[in-house]
Amino acid sequence: MRGKHIAKYREIGRKVAFYRKLRNLSQESLSEKIDKSRSYISKIEAENSAMEFSLDILFDIADALNVDVAAFFNPIDVEIRGRYLRDERTHR
Repeated sequence: MRGKHIAKYREIGRKVAFYRKLRNLSQESLSEKIDKSRSYISKIEAENSAMEFSLDILFDIADALNVDVAAFFNPIDVEIRGRYLRDERTHR
């Protein structure tokens, strides 16, 4: 089954990059928040990557970016983007 869902992993990686940039975080900053290397984040975000990663990592990334994990599975749309961004004032 390895590789069967690579296109889905790539799409999630693009969304990780989108929300990371929306939060004005570097790959280095995100990597420190989830205790992984910068190159690990780079591989997740790379458009041509075949990187697979666990749900635990995705949950850690969502927490670090302060977004609902569902944001990585739904289309990025200006109207719904705000729905997945957690209100930082209530989640500190």
